[in-house]
Amino acid sequence: MPGIWETHMTFSQRSRSLFKTIAVVLALALPTALAISSADARVGGGASSGSRGSRTYSAPPSTTTAPGSTSQFNRTYTQPGAGMNSAAAAPARGGLFGRAGGFMGGLAAGFLGAGLLGMLFGGGLFGGLGGLSSIIGLIIQIALVVLVVRLAMSWWQRRHSPQAAYANADAGNGQGPQTNYRSGLGGGLGGGLGGGFGFGANNAPLEIKPDDYEAFERLLGEIQTAWSNEDVAKLHTLATPEMVSYFEQDLGQNRARNVVNKVTNTKLLQGDLAEAWREGETDYATVALRFALTDKTVDRNTGAIVAGSEQPGEATEVWTFARRPNGGWELSAIQQTN
Repeated sequence: MPGIWETHMTFSQRSRSLFKTIAVVLALALPTALAISSADARVGGGASSGSRGSRTYSAPPSTTTAPGSTSQFNRTYTQPGAGMNSAAAAPARGGLFGRAGGFMGGLAAGFLGAGLLGMLFGGGLFGGLGGLSSIIGLIIQIALVVLVVRLAMSWWQRRHSPQAAYANADAGNGQGPQTNYRSGLGGGLGGGLGGGFGFGANNAPLEIKPDDYEAFERLLGEIQTAWSNEDVAKLHTLATPEMVSYFEQDLGQNRARNVVNKVTNTKLLQGDLAEAWREGETDYATVALRFALTDKTVDRNTGAIVAGSEQPGEATEVWTFARRPNGGWELSAIQQTN
């Protein structure tokens, strides 16, 4: 019959084993939870995705609607090459923390996870190799350290590369942001524009006309509606194949979580042109959009709200549209504002 000390030791070993298991789960889940918690659910997932032709790695000029800077692309098919700004040749990549949180959020989450494991698996990074759990802990710690180093390098590149990209964003085109002569909330030019696009002296090499602004506003609403309905076929008529591929990825993640994102009551409040240009046979127009929307994520089975709310909110993003010969405007990129 085991004595009281043997019983106590057995209980302590089991408790410690259970505690270590819980710590591993928390260390792995916490960074992901931090990344997801601050992500937006609307179309594009609150990330910067897509392509702006040869200007993909150059920041669009600031405007009255979006006076700050824009985020570099987390997801893009465009590779740095001839005609692009070499100082910004390293694109931002989406990773575990790529869609939200930034460098500091990922750094804090990584160190917190590594700290838990280091404390529980003995003596820091290379301590406690006496058992399988310690080896697993060591592997996880090494992976977290590598991830933190990569995040630090990425942050350092973003800290120094964008300056050159931003400084040369307008090189060679002689164009700055278009003057915003009307930035009211709603209303329209003869009822047609309805949302407050700014019109001024159009100095862009490519002329953007009132019909084009109407198309941009219409696409804003139609894309949000198609996204909410998970209508991929409709999205193919409104956006480039690249953008649709990102939408399909995000919709697939929603289906895996058994949720659906519903964006309703989309209304353009203010918008203005950042730049417009032509590359070969393709026209590009980058516009800043401030719009109202109701953004909520609901359970597919019960309809219960799991994120967002019924309360209307606002968002400001920079959208780039592309138009090819004999075709209409399509969404080519979405960038978040800082």
